[in-house]
Amino acid sequence: MEKYCIIDGWNWINLFGLITIVLMLIPNILYAIKFKGQETKCKCCRSMYILEQVGRYGSMFLMAFNIGIAEFGFASKTHFTIYAISNVALLVAYWFVYALYFHKRTNGKSMALAIIPSCIFLIDGIMLRHYLLVSFAIMFAFSHICTTRKDSCEIDSNAQ
Repeated sequence: MEKYCIIDGWNWINLFGLITIVLMLIPNILYAIKFKGQETKCKCCRSMYILEQVGRYGSMFLMAFNIGIAEFGFASKTHFTIYAISNVALLVAYWFVYALYFHKRTNGKSMALAIIPSCIFLIDGIMLRHYLLVSFAIMFAFSHICTTRKDSCEIDSNAQ
């Protein structure tokens, strides 16, 4: 199970990871369109915001593209099954929470929207034995949850 691309000759791309990323981005794009013009004010320090972006884009890139650094693939069919089931379950949860978030923004929903993608990145990295992805996922999880927690205070005060 070392190879985890389903198209021969396309070993540089993880099709499952690419699809997961696209499905994660759809509600974000819809949110940006719906709330266009509403500025999000990051109260965190600039370095935490930069760390979050590096973790986010690094994780997304490494989930979709196989660059040959610290990549090993699935250890077994069981690892692939866990990878597939957890991605589907977490994506469904992500979309569900986003649908609720569109209706009413709260701290709990905001935190769920920070934790779920962090879990997706971490589980994918662990199941693929892709330690560089795990590193970026940890960086993203830490910084994204911190910035979301800091910024969510403003959501509560505006929601009332």
